Amino acid sequence: MILESTITCPACGTAETETMPTDACQFFYDCTGCGVLLRPKPGDCCVFCSYGTVPCPPVQAEGGLTCCRAATPPAPSPADPR
Repeated sequence: MILESTITCPACGTAETETMPTDACQFFYDCTGCGVLLRPKPGDCCVFCSYGTVPCPPVQAEGGLTCCRAATPPAPSPADPR
C-alpha cells in the first residue's frame, strides 16, 4: 500500500507530497501555495482521490471499488474562518 500522495491545487498548481491517513478520509486540505480550501470532487471520498497522484488507502485496499464508506463530506463548522 502506498501512503504518500502528491496533491496538486487546481487553483494555483502548487504540488505537495503528503502522508495519507490510513484510518479515515481527509475531507479538507489547505493549499500551501494560495490558501484555498480543497474539498473532494463529487463522487470522491477525499482530497487524495480528487487531487492526489495516488488514491487513499481504503480505495487502494478495495481495488478502487469503494470509497472510504463515506457518502458526503462534512461541512466546515460555522466557527471555521475558511
